[in-house]
Amino acid sequence: MQEALQKELALYEKRTPKSAEAHKKAQKRIPLGVASNYRAYDPYPIFVAEGHGSKIVDMDGNEYLDHNLCFGTLMAGHGHPAVVKAIQWALQNGTTFGMPHDMEAELAEEICARYPVEMVRFGSSGTEATMHACRIARAATGRDKILRFEGGYHGLHDTALVSVKPKEEDIGDINAPNSVPSGLGVIQAVLDNVTVATFNNLPSVENRFKQFPGQIAAIILEPIMMNVGICMPQPGFLEGLREICNKNGALLIFDEVKTGAKLCWGGASEYFGVKPDIITLAKSIGGGVPLAAFGAGRQVMDLIVQHKVFHGGTFNTNRFAMAAGLATFREVLTRENYAHVGKLSKKLAEGYRVILKKTGLKAYVAQAGVNGALMLYPQEILNYRDWMKIDVDLWRQFWFGMVNRGVLAMPYWWDEQWTVSVQHTEADIDKHLAVFEEVAPGLAKTQQERGAQIVGAAGH
Repeated sequence: MQEALQKELALYEKRTPKSAEAHKKAQKRIPLGVASNYRAYDPYPIFVAEGHGSKIVDMDGNEYLDHNLCFGTLMAGHGHPAVVKAIQWALQNGTTFGMPHDMEAELAEEICARYPVEMVRFGSSGTEATMHACRIARAATGRDKILRFEGGYHGLHDTALVSVKPKEEDIGDINAPNSVPSGLGVIQAVLDNVTVATFNNLPSVENRFKQFPGQIAAIILEPIMMNVGICMPQPGFLEGLREICNKNGALLIFDEVKTGAKLCWGGASEYFGVKPDIITLAKSIGGGVPLAAFGAGRQVMDLIVQHKVFHGGTFNTNRFAMAAGLATFREVLTRENYAHVGKLSKKLAEGYRVILKKTGLKAYVAQAGVNGALMLYPQEILNYRDWMKIDVDLWRQFWFGMVNRGVLAMPYWWDEQWTVSVQHTEADIDKHLAVFEEVAPGLAKTQQERGAQIVGAAGH
C-alpha cells in the first residue's frame, strides 16, 4: 500500500475514534457491524449522527458535504421540508393499516403520467421491484430464462444475484459470459435460468437468443450501468435491445431504481427515447422513505388482476411512504428542480475535468443527470471487464483524501457515483471542487510512481 494512502488512513482514524468505537460495539451482535454488506469497509465505516440539507455530521462532530446521499436515495437531500411536512401529516393519522386508501391511486397517477406505463404496484425496496418485474415477465411470456448483463446490479433476490461481481477467473468468454453465483445459497437451478451477456455488446445478446430460442422471457438492465461507476450505453445499444426483444417475443425491463428519478423528469425513456415493457423504481422516488414500484402496460399488469401472478406486501403503500412519495413527485422531482440540479451536476463534472487536465491525472469524468463519477481509467469503459482494471488503492486514496477534508464525494466503493440533491448549492459545488483540487495532485503523483514501478518491473 502506497505511503500517501497510509497517511490518509491514519488521518481518518485520528478524526473518527467514536465511529471506530461504535463499529467495534456493533460487531458483537451485527454481522460485519453494519446492516448491509455494502456499508462495511476497512478500517471501519463512518457512523452518522445527523443530516440536514446537503450535509451530514458524524459521531465525532465532523461535518461532511454529502454526495453519498444514501447510495443515491436522497435526490431530495436530507430532511427536505416538503417531505418532512408530508410525513408529519401522515403520522398524525396512523402509520399503516394494510388496507387501501386514496393516496395509492394518486401516486400511481403521478408515475403513469411521466413514465411509459399504464399500471403500477408498490413496494418498499428496489429488490422487491426487480423481483416482481422478473416474475411477471416470466408469467407474461411463459418462459423461464432472464437475460442480464455481467456486472449489473438488480437487488438481492436470487435471480439478481448472478454475475454481479464475478472474479476474473470465473467470467469466461466475453461474448458468452458464465453465470456466476454472487455467493453461497444461489442454487444451480437459478443459474440455469439466468443467462448473461456483455453490456454494450449486441452480438453477445443475439448469441444468447440463438442459444436459447423461445426460452428467454426478458432482458433486464440499468439503462446506464451504475454498478461500475457510470457506464453509458453506446449509441444504438438500447435501441438494439428493443429490436431484439421485439423480434424474439421477449420483454425489455428497465431497472430504473437509480435512473428513474435522477436522470431526468421522465427517466431513461425520455432521456434515450427507448420504451421498455416494464420499469422498476425505488431509491429517490420516496424522498428518503422506503418506497418502490414496478409498472408496465395494462396487458402485462392484468396478470395480477386475473390472479395469475401474486403480488403482496404488508408494508406496501403505508401512509407515510405514500405521503412522502406524493410530496417528492410534486414538489421535489419537478422540471424546475431538474434544471437546477442538472446545472450543478454539470458544473461539478466540468470542474473535475479542468482539474484532471491541470494535474495530468489519467482519468475521466462520466456524468448523466444528477449522477457522476471520477473514473480512474485512461479511456471510457464500455462494460464490467473494462471496469475491473481500476487501481483500487488509488481510488481509496481519492475517497479518504476527500473525506478527511470534509467531502463525501460518493459512497464508499469504486463502483459507485456521486449524487447532487436539490438542496445542494453553488457554494457546495465550489467547496467540492476546491477539495478535489487539493487532493488531485497527490493522486497524479501516486499514479505516476505506480506506473514507473510497473514499467521497472517489466524491464526486469
